[in-house]
Amino acid sequence: MSLTLATDGAQHIPAALDADSLATIEAALAPQPTDRAGLRLASLPVLSVMLSPAGTIGRHAATLLGDAARPVRAILFDKSATTNWALGWHQDRTIAVRQRIETPGFAPWTVKSGIQHVAPPQSLLDRMLTLRIHLDPVDAHNAPLLIAPGSHRHGRVAETDVAALVDRGGTHACLAARGDIWLYATPILHASETATDPRHRRVLQLDYSADPLPGGLEWLGVK
Repeated sequence: MSLTLATDGAQHIPAALDADSLATIEAALAPQPTDRAGLRLASLPVLSVMLSPAGTIGRHAATLLGDAARPVRAILFDKSATTNWALGWHQDRTIAVRQRIETPGFAPWTVKSGIQHVAPPQSLLDRMLTLRIHLDPVDAHNAPLLIAPGSHRHGRVAETDVAALVDRGGTHACLAARGDIWLYATPILHASETATDPRHRRVLQLDYSADPLPGGLEWLGVK
């Protein structure tokens, strides 16, 4: 089944990155620890051109969000035989910022990996875009991301309503080859099971936004 971002909240871009681009990304990520389920990254200077609105990665965000689109959060996920976790159905509801500044509409606050996070107004999340860059192939046995197509159109979904919404709309497994990119509406409901045939499943996840933050708040960003 072919999904579209507008209707389903997800879209697959096969062979989005060539061998040279993948090698550059892998070199930039090589110094990072490999024993963590999710590693939050604030500094990827080697990739700044690729992540910019005209870059091989950033252009996919700029096409949808405009030239003001910029990466505001990066997380490296790597499932393997030793880091083979599962996550239930949920929405991404927080953003990463440089420092805590109490601002109307932004709450609650949390600290993840030493980084300040806050839940912004839903309208800001609705305008964001998430890109997942696949550095390894992901088949049905290696824990593909599961999404609930169309769930991004329901705003903030109460925890008590998640299961029913997933059952009603169905699910889709986001299979990928090395070099593929998946685009997602950031608020889409998604989940991840443990891999039944665990191998490295490296994914660089990037959140993009074209919105400034109010009240002196600043995106943590990806420098």
